[in-house]
Amino acid sequence: YLVDMGEIFTGTYKIKISGNKGDTITFRFGERIYENGSLNTMTTVIGQIKQKGVGGAGAPDIAWQTDSYILGDEQETWFSPPFTYHVFRYMEITGLEARPEIEDIRGLFIHSNIPSNNSFSCSSELLNSIQEASERTFRANLVSVQSDCAAREKFGYGGDLIATGESFICNFDMQAFYRKTIYDWVDAMKDSSFVDTAPFAGVEYCGLSWESAYLITQYYLYLYYNDTEIIEELYELNKEWMEKVARIHPEGIVDEGLSDHESLEPVPVQLTGTSHYLQCARIMSVFASIMGDTAGKEKYEELADHLKSIIKAEFWDQAIKEEINRQTLFSTLLYHGIVPAAETNSAIDSLLQAVKNGPSGHFTTGIFGTKYILETLSEYTSPELVFDIVNSPVFPGWGFMIDRGATTIWETWKESDNTYSNCHPMFGTVTEWYYRWLGGIRPDPAFPGFKEFILAPATPESLEYVNCAYHSPFGQIVSNWRKEGEGKILYEIKIPKGSTARISLDLNHYQKIEIQRNQKTVRPEKIIGLQSGKFRLNAGDYLIIVSPGQ
Repeated sequence: YLVDMGEIFTGTYKIKISGNKGDTITFRFGERIYENGSLNTMTTVIGQIKQKGVGGAGAPDIAWQTDSYILGDEQETWFSPPFTYHVFRYMEITGLEARPEIEDIRGLFIHSNIPSNNSFSCSSELLNSIQEASERTFRANLVSVQSDCAAREKFGYGGDLIATGESFICNFDMQAFYRKTIYDWVDAMKDSSFVDTAPFAGVEYCGLSWESAYLITQYYLYLYYNDTEIIEELYELNKEWMEKVARIHPEGIVDEGLSDHESLEPVPVQLTGTSHYLQCARIMSVFASIMGDTAGKEKYEELADHLKSIIKAEFWDQAIKEEINRQTLFSTLLYHGIVPAAETNSAIDSLLQAVKNGPSGHFTTGIFGTKYILETLSEYTSPELVFDIVNSPVFPGWGFMIDRGATTIWETWKESDNTYSNCHPMFGTVTEWYYRWLGGIRPDPAFPGFKEFILAPATPESLEYVNCAYHSPFGQIVSNWRKEGEGKILYEIKIPKGSTARISLDLNHYQKIEIQRNQKTVRPEKIIGLQSGKFRLNAGDYLIIVSPGQ
């Protein structure tokens, strides 16, 4: 018998069973089924152990997810395994004498208890489906650790953490969970090598980018929650970690490890790994300033300048003759501020050409490049282009996954029915883009914890409305907008007590703007910059009306 739970999830099951004493009931699990309707376990096989001898002594021939239950008597009973969990949509049951009734089978979703006061929805059914699939994927990979795939490995990989950390924070309150995660890294790290996961699971080949999660996650806690206590507690260890990086990569260039995982084209680790080293140096400069360590601040700023010059010399100042994913290349250079200001337009043009050259004009980026390209295209060109790509059912893209029946986000742009996870968070980075650009809610590094923040919602032509809410340390931030009639947009904004928002709206010179605060009209001269669309608002509930001029 084959049970379809309707969507992929992490958890277990409860089933009413009966039979003869000594009967063995066997359960197998998978994310997919074959065309003939039989169970496909291959995307959830542990360690790619799919034939005899691959897994070593004691390993099964095929390491699929399976449970067995031996009946102790002939009485009807409810069974639920108490000490394991699986990732599955489909459950195969063998050994039963009679066909089970659907009401006698329950799927039980298991995930860490993370608060969720944030929300996003819009007029695009496809974007909403991507959001739902991303949230489901995130939850499915939060079982004590933030895993990269909860079926095959259940490991807390650092690369996925730094790629999706801000996306998780946009969707959930991750402060307590990420504090715990950082302590996992403290326990896992070694003195003379990089580990890939925390807790340590014996994997050591991904290099600096993966272990940089230890430091970058601290910065996320600072940026989004103004959590300085953990920085103060770990500052000495942070300095020791930076010294370890310098010992392993004395020239500055990172030349070992995994790069832009699942990019459709090659990406050298020298680009992504060294960029993460640069990011860590800049973070340590911020941390040194918090700690009042003037000498440390200068040291890390000098290191950052050195690393920036290395990356610039290697990947910007000279033509690259080897095959490389140019989408990841130029978005990485722009995201990390490698390109000189006077040459930014050239990098933007190159990035746009790389996107145009991609399949269907879509993204070919991997675990890091996708985060970078979503942000850089929106910042340096227009969120409209990104929206058109995200809101498309064509390969490669999120819409292609949904169009192919995905209920969670895949590990690869290409559909996989035999190797890669169908429930993998890394491409869920798109939900960060939803909050940052369609909702427009962004933290300001100069005012961590949303003491002052940016609110700059984009209004793509093909989108009619967005409802976006984010729960900051000061309270709920709301950024809703909807289009009414010809050229009229209504923005409903809530700024919590103690916060200030820097509003940025795209206005044409012929448009007019009106504003109400707590349902009372505000005189335009009371708000500096109102008519330009660039102004500040203190706490309150606002209605902003942008309409065509007379």
